[in-house]
Amino acid sequence: MKALDAADLVRDRLGEVIFQRVAGPQGPRHRQSINAPGERWFGDDRPIRQVHGDSAMFIGGLTALLLQSLHPLAMAAVAGHSGYRGDPWGRLQRTSYFLAVTTFGRADDAREAVARVRAIHQRIAGTAPDGRPYAASDPHLLTWVHIAEADSFLRAHARFGAQPLEAVARPPHTVLAAAAVSLLPGWARRPLRLPRLPVTEATVVRPAGHALVHAIRWALTRPPPTPIS
Repeated sequence: MKALDAADLVRDRLGEVIFQRVAGPQGPRHRQSINAPGERWFGDDRPIRQVHGDSAMFIGGLTALLLQSLHPLAMAAVAGHSGYRGDPWGRLQRTSYFLAVTTFGRADDAREAVARVRAIHQRIAGTAPDGRPYAASDPHLLTWVHIAEADSFLRAHARFGAQPLEAVARPPHTVLAAAAVSLLPGWARRPLRLPRLPVTEATVVRPAGHALVHAIRWALTRPPPTPIS
């Protein structure tokens, strides 16, 4: 019993640390709002809830960022108008809330979040270093960003989604980065100068990614209560 109590304490503490980093100071309030009763865009059985609710998203998100960085106009908009350099955690927290509220939250809150992002995009425009104009509301750029996300999230879920897993000890940030790179297709690796190491990825990176995602999932998911007989 004491061992189980200690494991629960470790799980709770680790889950709290991860939640604070990803959700930020507004996390508890956002979680309460997201869990409030009301109409949702997606039912409990929809695939998007399964994918976005799994800890493999930590890897898929990094893969998406790498793919998105290959579009010079999209990156010019991010570099010129985003605070990711000075406040990377804040950007992560805003993005995670947008994904959470549109996937799991009430329909009214989801519509409000989308309207807010669209209003911000309408104000973002400029000129890239190569002289080409860009606008965050450009359908072409929005399509690129969303396709990169959808493809990366699905790849991560297909490879690192929930299942029985062997524990592999690797430093967390290194594992996340390596696992994210392992999902990139060859055409995306070349301009990023990222090598393809199939043997290493299959024997080291993939098992390590499974282990890390499993650890994050364990920390964020409380087991069901034991029924009292």
